[in-house]
Amino acid sequence: MVKSYLRYEQKAAFGVITSIESNITYDTSGKLLLAPALDKVGVWNVRQGVCAKTLSLLTESSGPVLAVTAIAPVPSSANLIASGHADGSIRIWNCETGKCDTTLNGHKGAVTILRFNKTGSLLASGSKDNDIVLWDVLGEVGLFRLRGHRDQVTDLAFLDSGNKLVSASKDKFLRVWDLDTKHCTQIIGGHHSEVWSIDVDPDQRYLVTGSADLELRFYTIKHENVDGQSVSETIKTDTDNKDSSVENKWETLKLFGEIQRQSKDRVATVRFNKTGNLLACQAAGKTVEVYRVLDEAESKRKAKRRTNRKKEKKSSKTVDATENGNTDHEPKEDGNLPMVTVSDVFKLLQTVRASKKICSISFSPVTSKNSIATLALSLNNNLLEVYSINTDSSTKTISIELQGHRSDVRSVTLSSNSTLLMSTSHNSVKIWNPSTGSCLRTIDSGYGLCSLFVPGDRYGVVGTKSGSLEIIDVRSGTSVEEVKAHTGSVQSIVSLPDGNGFVTGSTDHDVKFWEYETTKVPGQDSAHLTVSNVRTLPMNDDVIVVAVSPTGSYLAVALLNCFIEEEKEERLNKMFDADLENSLENRYLPQQELPEEGAVAVAGKKTKETLSATDKIIEALDIASEELKRMAEHEEEKRRGNGAEFRSHFTMKGLSPSEYILRAVSEVKTNDLEQTLLALPFADALKILSHLKDWSLNPDKVELVCRIATVLLQLHHNQLVATASTRPLLALLRDILHAKVKECKDTIGFNLAAMDHLKQLMASKSDAPFRDPNTKLLEIRAQQSKRVEARGDTKSQKSKK
Repeated sequence: MVKSYLRYEQKAAFGVITSIESNITYDTSGKLLLAPALDKVGVWNVRQGVCAKTLSLLTESSGPVLAVTAIAPVPSSANLIASGHADGSIRIWNCETGKCDTTLNGHKGAVTILRFNKTGSLLASGSKDNDIVLWDVLGEVGLFRLRGHRDQVTDLAFLDSGNKLVSASKDKFLRVWDLDTKHCTQIIGGHHSEVWSIDVDPDQRYLVTGSADLELRFYTIKHENVDGQSVSETIKTDTDNKDSSVENKWETLKLFGEIQRQSKDRVATVRFNKTGNLLACQAAGKTVEVYRVLDEAESKRKAKRRTNRKKEKKSSKTVDATENGNTDHEPKEDGNLPMVTVSDVFKLLQTVRASKKICSISFSPVTSKNSIATLALSLNNNLLEVYSINTDSSTKTISIELQGHRSDVRSVTLSSNSTLLMSTSHNSVKIWNPSTGSCLRTIDSGYGLCSLFVPGDRYGVVGTKSGSLEIIDVRSGTSVEEVKAHTGSVQSIVSLPDGNGFVTGSTDHDVKFWEYETTKVPGQDSAHLTVSNVRTLPMNDDVIVVAVSPTGSYLAVALLNCFIEEEKEERLNKMFDADLENSLENRYLPQQELPEEGAVAVAGKKTKETLSATDKIIEALDIASEELKRMAEHEEEKRRGNGAEFRSHFTMKGLSPSEYILRAVSEVKTNDLEQTLLALPFADALKILSHLKDWSLNPDKVELVCRIATVLLQLHHNQLVATASTRPLLALLRDILHAKVKECKDTIGFNLAAMDHLKQLMASKSDAPFRDPNTKLLEIRAQQSKRVEARGDTKSQKSKK
């Protein structure tokens, strides 16, 4: 006999403006603010203060809620964003259609950070599993996995000049990875606690790190030219004490200096704005410190003024020493350019203070006319705020707070016809439409712990932490009366079956029965609902929950005198038994070792999808083998004179055996192909290798064939070398695949040359040539800085004369 049970699944979640598990970020246009909302991503129109769209997986109706843990916009597209989730998956969303285009699976822990390179072609992801995975966004595949950190990865930053990646971790170290060689080239220590955030300015001159230390630490970045040789820095720093010829060629980051922070809380986020003239340091509290980043000319002038002041002090000390008969002199400074220190480049501009604890920050890529920057904050009370940053002050311009509660929801109750939902929090009562998720009323109240709808659904009763009963008029959205009911907090409220009253339970050890009454408002003809106490039952401990039987004959009361110590002891016993069973099962299994320094591994991970895809390929191989046997038997029958027509099996759907296997392999997702092939046995891998010759004849499948051949050769290299019968097959594949790849490269090269020719033709016919505006802007800035520096030198010479 089949038993059926009721199953309840989450249908919707509403009232969430921003959750605390992830960061917020602007899109590339600066018009929309992306905020996490539990397992969804809310796309907010900041000026209008409305949620323009919600990105969610509507097809997944079962399973745990996969909270969003990281968000990053794709720099090369205004419509694409990436979101990391608690199960380690990464999703690429199209904001215009609201659909998920790609799902990438590679991490075993929650994704902590997502970073794109400047072109948006590469995505680096860090996770709580201590690994870093580099993804090809266009190809929708994982390239490789970087291992070496001993704790979760907290932040990442691309160095585009040398094709490098910098990672920070809770293991207190920074690592610089060379993406060409896939190895760690530099390990940087010095922090006394976990490194929580890093960032690089747009010009990639400096890298800043933040931790629980009281200082922000800055590093200069060594750039490389096309030949891979280091380029000398344009700014002479105070750390340039050694000859450049002695420098380590692998040293990409060099310590520049430290700046004392104002806040004593640990650093949560450090971010430069798009222009690179501001640096925001968010502490794990209520403050954000905004620093001004001076350009090269300004920092040199500041260093020169500092040097001049230092010389004046030395000269005054020398005069005093001479008058006192002391002829000892301090060594004179070098006559070269002044040394620029970190305080000459980074200057505290102001401190932004929020009303609640800040969870995340994001600079807008677009700057308004009335300010130097726009900064968005997400607070831990379900609130988004936008500040306008000026040189002397910061102003809160926008606050998105109408939808949700500002603190934990303590009770919810539905009306009799389920058309209204009432929720209570620390200072407000909200009436919702459960079908649409829209907030209909917001009513100021005390700290509501329990609530119910009065029969008729016109009024609601709220029990508060102060011991009062507040009567709410649902239609007008006002509190009509407050009754002092208990001396302790009202923990439970339940309606009586006859609908004439209700029962309350409180921490003052009392259970009280109440009846509804109608009272006229003095001086008015209208009347409103009130309640009166008709009976009190004293208890011997705090009342937590009250329940009434359907007939009203019995009353159940739950008190605070439960089995706490016994519950703890039982829980510990269960944990001990579970650990004992696990230890017995895993006694003879090899222990998992930590990865070696700078290890590289496969980017993907084994999932249910990859295992099912492997089963489908194996099933297709078996069916194709049976079909080949039937075809061979038919040929043998034809030789014997039996001319019966051959009919393929219905599962083949008119395809040849090789085409049938190719279709099964092609249906595997690009991101799952590597893990799918890893689960194949060696015998099945040989079968697939034997079909690669036929598949390579299709020009559209050359890339797929090369990927399959590469993965299988790397995986089964030792067995293939030891098997002499596979050598003719491998030699044949080598010649065929080399020729096919060369043909594809020639085609792509021809197309690129044709596009370049068309570009030159269009440029010759147009008044606006194809020219990088950023390069032209840098040239103009360099010329202006030279003119300003020349003026300053002229003024200093005149003042000396």
